[in-house]
Amino acid sequence: MSSVLYDTPGPRARRRNVLFSVVFFVLLALFVWWVWQKMEDKDQLTSALWKPFTESEAWTTYLLPGLENTLKAAALSMVIALPLGAVFGIARLSDHRWVRAVSGTVVEFFRSIPVLLLMLFANEFYARSTDVTSEDRPLYAVVTGLVLYNASVLAEVVRAGILSLPKGQTEAAYAIGLRKGQTMNSILLPQAVTAMLPAIVSQLVVIVKDTALGGVMLGFPELLNSRGTLAANYANVIPSFIVVAIMFIVLNFILTSFASWLESYLRRSKRSTGAVLGVDKVDDLNAAEVGGGFGSGASA
Repeated sequence: MSSVLYDTPGPRARRRNVLFSVVFFVLLALFVWWVWQKMEDKDQLTSALWKPFTESEAWTTYLLPGLENTLKAAALSMVIALPLGAVFGIARLSDHRWVRAVSGTVVEFFRSIPVLLLMLFANEFYARSTDVTSEDRPLYAVVTGLVLYNASVLAEVVRAGILSLPKGQTEAAYAIGLRKGQTMNSILLPQAVTAMLPAIVSQLVVIVKDTALGGVMLGFPELLNSRGTLAANYANVIPSFIVVAIMFIVLNFILTSFASWLESYLRRSKRSTGAVLGVDKVDDLNAAEVGGGFGSGASA
């Protein structure tokens, strides 16, 4: 099957692709065998090192509490960062120059600072300027750093998602009498959500992984930090790294699989029925805005 970007390979190209695939898998098998041999030479594959993972104590005392803290920090960060990023992303499309300038400065400032540096600044701020206890401070610092950085990234995702829509969508909305707030809430944002969903989920995966920075630098008891305590008690550093890596892979695979399903569901549910919006429907929308302040939040 041919397309604009891809031509169906001929016999010679198919043979070359098969050869490259075979060479790749052979090299991959050799690399896996080499790693296996090195681990076996260092006695990292003995059953005694893996035995703790067959017992409940390693999971209930170390890994599951660490996973819970990881999910808590990631969930709090995403719940706060997503609406904040949407607000700044829409603000960057405002008709008012001062709104665009302020939101653009905030977004570019926090997007340019490494997330680890934001966590360290937040930790010092909470230590010197607030009454947050030392026990809760790492969680506060991790969430604050993740929110500030990822909200600025998501703001650009939202802005790009809205700008990716055809201009005819906005022009048609104005032509039937919708104002900017109505156009944003009723037409642009619902369509942009589907286009933005893969990028949003990718950022969620980044948030889940970045919680480990708080464990390394701030002592936040997330999954990777809990792995260190487990490895110190059972002297199984390499096996513990492997188990935690598998846990992260499974968690992120679940997130991306759910996102793929949700994107397909949204695309199916938003297919056009062919119905034409009449003048009475436009009047109903205008009446709803007057009565309930519909779309006032996005009219900036």
